[in-house]
Amino acid sequence: MIYDYRLAADNVAATARAHAPAVDGSGEFPQAAIDAAREAGLFGLLSAPEVGGHGLSLRAASHVIERIARECGSSAMVLTMHYAGTAVIEAYGDEATRRDIVAGRHLSTLAFSEAGSRSHFWAPTSGAVSAGDGVVLDADKSWVTSASHATAYVWSSRPVDSSEASTLWLVPRTAPGLGVSRPFDGLGLRGNDSCPVQARGVRVPLSARLGSDGGGFGIMMGTVLPTFSILVAAGALGLAESLVCRSADHVTGARYAHLPEHNALADLATIRAYIARIRIQVDMAKALLQSTLVTLEDGRTDAMLRVLEVKAAAADTAASVADIAMRVCGGNAFRKDVGVERLFRDTRAALVMAPTSDQLYDFIGKAVCGMPLFG
Repeated sequence: MIYDYRLAADNVAATARAHAPAVDGSGEFPQAAIDAAREAGLFGLLSAPEVGGHGLSLRAASHVIERIARECGSSAMVLTMHYAGTAVIEAYGDEATRRDIVAGRHLSTLAFSEAGSRSHFWAPTSGAVSAGDGVVLDADKSWVTSASHATAYVWSSRPVDSSEASTLWLVPRTAPGLGVSRPFDGLGLRGNDSCPVQARGVRVPLSARLGSDGGGFGIMMGTVLPTFSILVAAGALGLAESLVCRSADHVTGARYAHLPEHNALADLATIRAYIARIRIQVDMAKALLQSTLVTLEDGRTDAMLRVLEVKAAAADTAASVADIAMRVCGGNAFRKDVGVERLFRDTRAALVMAPTSDQLYDFIGKAVCGMPLFG
């Protein structure tokens, strides 16, 4: 029987919609939506059939994230990081953990960004020191989504012996010496539990290593970046799609009672032009997302360039659409119950998530000019 991930996404989105205002208002973790995703079998969307997973593609995951983001950006962000972590575990993790993901017993996330290297997530400054049959980790991770709720972190460190940039580990959230310094209280995506995490003398066995010592950079670029970039783009476009729909609903429903010849805001050509612009912007960015998926599926040589482009384009599109939606919806846009200002705040996150939009423009410019990205 073919798994209907679209129906599953719709069902989770309905739960996310019901809880989104409370999640945003209090900053609480979107537990109801994540539980719904678990029960719907979405945790194992990318996992191989050999461990009981659905074995579906990044294209399917992008649909799931986009659909849920229309209703709750925080829920979509938590699942985005779960899928990014799952991609690494699926390729390099042990079978038991992979089966736990499918069974809904393991919520994954990434722990890459550090206070020392900031948004240069590929360059951890923390180390891993050999200690018998394992290593000891000490680090100050600056942002970890689902920090207080993930089962384990896909964790980066400097290599033990290699001269390469990084090594990856699977570190249980409950490992002695790990601590979340403070709860997240941010502008947008307020329920995504993105917090600083400190490691002080955290011991993990060598079996917790994901890939080879020094192989972290390659995994980040080849596995994590495409998954993360595509899904962050999908989430941003889900937010943008919701903004287009809410704006259109507002301008067709709001009326000037004292001007019979202009009964609705949509009767004004300037308002219709704004709606047209945001519709076009979202459709263009969605086309780039679909094109990027094709380049990855076909293994084309320009796939990495598209991966870089799509996150930057989607982030900028979502932010631009949100600006216009606030303008079109006027004073109503500032009311919490309308939901536009929540989406406006949530769209800001993709601009500054590493790699940031400014970093991506630098990388894209280097790629187009035939220059090395790192150097």
